[in-house]
Amino acid sequence: MRLEILPVLGIGHVSEGDDLAAMITTAAPWLRDGDVLVVTSKIVSKAEGRLVDVPADGPERLAARADVLAAETARVVATRGATRIVQTHHGFVMASAGIDASNVDKTRLVLLPVDPDASARVLRAALRERYDLDVAVIISDTMGRPWRNGLTDVALGVAGMDAIRDHRGEVDPYGNELELTEMAVVDELAGAGELIKGKCDQVPVAVVRGYLATPGADDGAGAKALVRDSSLDLFSLGTAEARAAGLADAAGLADGTATAPPDPAAVDRAIAAVAHAVAPGTVFTHVTDPEVRGRLVATVPDWPAGATTLVLGSPATPVDPFGLVRFGADVHRLRAALAAEGLRSTLLPPPPGTPATAALAL
Repeated sequence: MRLEILPVLGIGHVSEGDDLAAMITTAAPWLRDGDVLVVTSKIVSKAEGRLVDVPADGPERLAARADVLAAETARVVATRGATRIVQTHHGFVMASAGIDASNVDKTRLVLLPVDPDASARVLRAALRERYDLDVAVIISDTMGRPWRNGLTDVALGVAGMDAIRDHRGEVDPYGNELELTEMAVVDELAGAGELIKGKCDQVPVAVVRGYLATPGADDGAGAKALVRDSSLDLFSLGTAEARAAGLADAAGLADGTATAPPDPAAVDRAIAAVAHAVAPGTVFTHVTDPEVRGRLVATVPDWPAGATTLVLGSPATPVDPFGLVRFGADVHRLRAALAAEGLRSTLLPPPPGTPATAALAL
């Protein structure tokens, strides 16, 4: 296979209502059947009127942009300072919901197309019906990648070819059957197109020639096939956000102590599971000594007399729960670990007038 990547030059400024099919064919009369058009989503958005007016600068601009971002966000994935990684209503996970302020007037922001797959289908149909061109169309945009620096273009919409090439069931040259390999070929083609487009070169369309012999007879399932189902997403939140969500879930666990003493091994496993994640200097002590436990029972009102006590703090002086036990994230984390072991627990409040601390009873 020999690929050519060709720039489409001279498209110029795109405004709402512009005919992209006419603009592209005028700039690239050399297009032919089987080509793959890689079209920057920004010119699609401009032609479709996906722009909003905002102040040119100052706090008013920041506030307006925040409102626009909130409207384009289905859920927040991660937040660090001013950076927001969110999932859009399309299902894409990207910085700032793909809102763009480059290559546009300073008083406007460009949003992603409402339905990039539909945009690709419309453009492909116009090229086929009006110009007798049978091509595939990819609508692309720039994204970052988790755990990797730098940006690359990926496909937001596609028509005329499959988004994924499925190699599962094929046999490699060494006789191994491929079980997991599914290649996001439209992302690879979008990245290839970006090599000759670029943010500052004003080349919003590229052509990849030689990959397809003929486009698909129909438009295909679109780029929505690239959006991973939430049930299969192992990294649906940023680290801090996942931690906060887990602690919030743990705080909502139903209270209740067990009717029988817990298995010490299960308690030890729960403590070990959270030991690496607690605040520096924090120690969980599994209190099993009857005398120590009796003193704790006498100190904390309504403590179940037969309860095993988990004290958060230094094991050196475990009889003073209010100097040792801190109510907060670490206790909730331990409650979640205990629940995973099938152990019920309850947070025991301090007596009136004592510091905002608490212990955990099983």
